[in-house]
Amino acid sequence: MTETMRAARLHAVGEPMRIDEVARPVATGSDVVVEVKACGMVPNLANVLANWESWYPQMPLPPRPAIHGLDPSGIVHQVGEQVVALKPGDRVYVNPGRFCGACHACSSGRPQACDHWTLGGYFGYNPNSLEMFKRYPFGGFGEYMLAPQAQVIKIPDNMSFVKGSRMGYLGTSYAALKKCGPLMGRSLIINGATGTLGVGATLLALAMGVGKIYAVARGDELLARLKALAPDRIEVFSNRTSSSGEFVKAKTGGVGADLMLDTLGAKAPLDSMLDAMKGVRRGGRIVNIGGTAGDLPVDVKWWMDEQMELIGSVWFTAAEGMEIAAMLESKVVDLSVMEPKVWPLESINEAISGVASGDGGFTYYAVTI
Repeated sequence: MTETMRAARLHAVGEPMRIDEVARPVATGSDVVVEVKACGMVPNLANVLANWESWYPQMPLPPRPAIHGLDPSGIVHQVGEQVVALKPGDRVYVNPGRFCGACHACSSGRPQACDHWTLGGYFGYNPNSLEMFKRYPFGGFGEYMLAPQAQVIKIPDNMSFVKGSRMGYLGTSYAALKKCGPLMGRSLIINGATGTLGVGATLLALAMGVGKIYAVARGDELLARLKALAPDRIEVFSNRTSSSGEFVKAKTGGVGADLMLDTLGAKAPLDSMLDAMKGVRRGGRIVNIGGTAGDLPVDVKWWMDEQMELIGSVWFTAAEGMEIAAMLESKVVDLSVMEPKVWPLESINEAISGVASGDGGFTYYAVTI
């Protein structure tokens, strides 16, 4: 007899999610079933559900009725017969990255370059993602989910399941910071620093030894909270009235910062990114992890003459997730400055509409199951 579970499912665009009884997944082979305890709520989820198919039609959503939920954490419930290092009862975070596992990119530890790269419970990157959704149709807004063992990351006892649901944004920032190269003593612009990605990037960059952070955002109040994390190492600037690039150049004797991380969200103005880029020094590196989109009007001769690098960074690997878990276990990174806002699964629609009610990246959102 098939066992069932509760799951929040989206049946049609524009409709609220419904709590349905659906078949519970069963683990076989190298797959794992996780009993979900908490799942992070993407601040932009309402926009994704309502507008993604018109904004980015080349990037498919999971077929409806769909169980969304990007950032699940919970307890291993069942393992397939070929699972090696996990057992029932393990506390885990499930990295939603899905990929073929057999191509050169996957074999090289770069799954985001796989032609099947997909974010389970969220969206895909090309039509091949439909095959990934078919194999792993479960996001985190349900009592149980199926996942490949290679994407299931053990989390420490001092990391609650709700805090575990913050791993996605932390991991995205961490992977981008690693692409910057060694941070010890270097200077870094974080554009959009008080947002969901920006606050985590600030905490991680400090832990990784960055010398100076130039934190750029709009709101003075949240910028002041950010500076309080490390007053001697963080300079803050509100870009509402003048140029952030000019501010950084003035603070560095006209030289500029070594590095830049752009964390702006979807539909944020590209002018802000372009302006901040002008604060990066000659030979600098710029890593983009935000969701803003469009054609960036960059002077390509400036790009060549200044020997600039622009790198795109999507999500993070399971290995990087393990590194973050170790940093949190040893208290190298302290997430206590962030406060969760939590809803039960039954209030999923209230949660989707309530994620704009916090204090930027100092608030994170989760659904508990």
